Amino acid sequence: MAQVTLRGNPCNLAGSMPKVGDTAPDFNLTGVDLAPITKQTLAGKKKVIVVVPSIDTPVCQVETRHFNERATALGDDVVVLIASADLPFAMTRFCAAEGLANVKTGSDLRDRDFGKRWGVAIADGPLAGLTARAVFVVDANDKITYSELVPEIGQEPNYDAALAALKK
Repeated sequence: MAQVTLRGNPCNLAGSMPKVGDTAPDFNLTGVDLAPITKQTLAGKKKVIVVVPSIDTPVCQVETRHFNERATALGDDVVVLIASADLPFAMTRFCAAEGLANVKTGSDLRDRDFGKRWGVAIADGPLAGLTARAVFVVDANDKITYSELVPEIGQEPNYDAALAALKK
């Protein structure tokens, strides 16, 4: 069982994280329009799947803003998807207030096993039921080309490494 920390306190994760070279697990996230976002709806695109605990926390907001800013240079064949347990309405409110139009947001509202299939479901501690902070890069053929589990929930991921994986 993988582990991350929250302010230095350990939190266990449920599930197994996919590794580089694995086929990306399925997902069925709910978009801002309440329509499903799945591997099938994003077929043929490269995907940067940014998993955050909640869009209502400062680090998740910084991370979403940063990926939105960097997404402008990624091209039309890349989708940056912010995934969390937040309701689509909260994600819409945040992105609209911040003017963030270059990222898609997806709620695990209808796919509560998303975090477990991707190995990022927080199983215990104060954030149990949410997801740990992680970034996955998935190529157009649904193969994982980059996988990062951020060891401390309050820290940001390695943006440069994740985005460099898109160029491979």
